[in-house]
Amino acid sequence: MSELRVAVAGLVGAELEAFVEIMFLAASSDGDFSDIERRHFVSSLESLTDGRWTQAALEQLLERATQDLARSGRAARLSAVRDRLPQPGARRAALSLAIQVAASDGIVRTSERELILEAAEILGITREDAADLVTKLGGG
Repeated sequence: MSELRVAVAGLVGAELEAFVEIMFLAASSDGDFSDIERRHFVSSLESLTDGRWTQAALEQLLERATQDLARSGRAARLSAVRDRLPQPGARRAALSLAIQVAASDGIVRTSERELILEAAEILGITREDAADLVTKLGGG
């Protein structure tokens, strides 16, 4: 995770929220934000942000992400993530975190793969790079 730590070290505000949102989109893409995914999600954020966020702030952000997804749809939310992450390295790190969350329950389901490929396209990451990240990070 050290490569990811470097990518998010200086991120604050909207950029950091973009990481949270793409991780949420990946975790919920199969229709179930499982306990395992939630634990991995929270653990990743605590590690990457050195505890800068409270649990209450995170829950508030997840509630907003849920509402935004319901209101505008996945493609629009992924575009919003892209717009908040102008640097290619940050976009790749965000996709890596999304893959890790999706794979945290031991399997990357078809709906999760679809989200990963859609996210990669919108973020400007090639399908090949996304597939390599899934193999490396998701075990599949």
